[in-house]
Amino acid sequence: MNTLDYLLFGVYPYIAFAVFVLGSLIRFDRDQYTWKSDSSQMLKMGQLRWGSNLFHIGVLFLFFGHTVGMLTPHFVYENFISAGDKQLMAMISGGIAGLLGFIGVTLLLHRRLTEPRIRINSKTSDIVLLVLLWLQLALGLATVPLSGQHLDGSMMMKLAGWAQAIVTFQPGAVALLADAGFIFKTHMFLGMTIFFIFPFTRLVHVWSGFASVSYLLRPYQVVRARRVNVPAGQNQPRQPGAGV
Repeated sequence: MNTLDYLLFGVYPYIAFAVFVLGSLIRFDRDQYTWKSDSSQMLKMGQLRWGSNLFHIGVLFLFFGHTVGMLTPHFVYENFISAGDKQLMAMISGGIAGLLGFIGVTLLLHRRLTEPRIRINSKTSDIVLLVLLWLQLALGLATVPLSGQHLDGSMMMKLAGWAQAIVTFQPGAVALLADAGFIFKTHMFLGMTIFFIFPFTRLVHVWSGFASVSYLLRPYQVVRARRVNVPAGQNQPRQPGAGV
């Protein structure tokens, strides 16, 4: 373990997470009018439908897959599936989802850079975000053949051990990455960086997407007809469709 590794994978995760949470809260409190996806659908549909659908399907699967796969302790599933089989399953499902997401973000980036109306109405943060997502998905796909060199699941166990040690504030987390290659480390660093810039981009609308699930638990809204009090001596307003 060197100083750079300690800063990037021992300190930076906590900085990125703090900015992610506190930055989102501050933006929601101070700039609610900017809390939106800033969709360019009204400017031109074009590749948006395919690009957006493929990107969201792939990225959502990867997000939940990484969360469950990295943060679930080995003893929870060791009686059902071995570390090697789990890694193989992650390589196949993650590879398919990563490919879908990569195709989607490529279409979205091409559309934003080549369509004049969309390009001129794009913020710098919109383009930077898409480029970072493109690089992150490309790096993720590059880790698939590298993971094939460790089919016993040893590398996956070390990466998961790092994530679990970081989340639980345990020492020795960075040491677990001693054998991780450059692509793995770059993929992890870029992932944390996306969380770091999250509050300053359109990604904040993801919070609203998760929050909308709460509507499933809310009671039905009761809507009643409004009664109109008409002073005595005045005619009642004619109802639509009423006879003459």
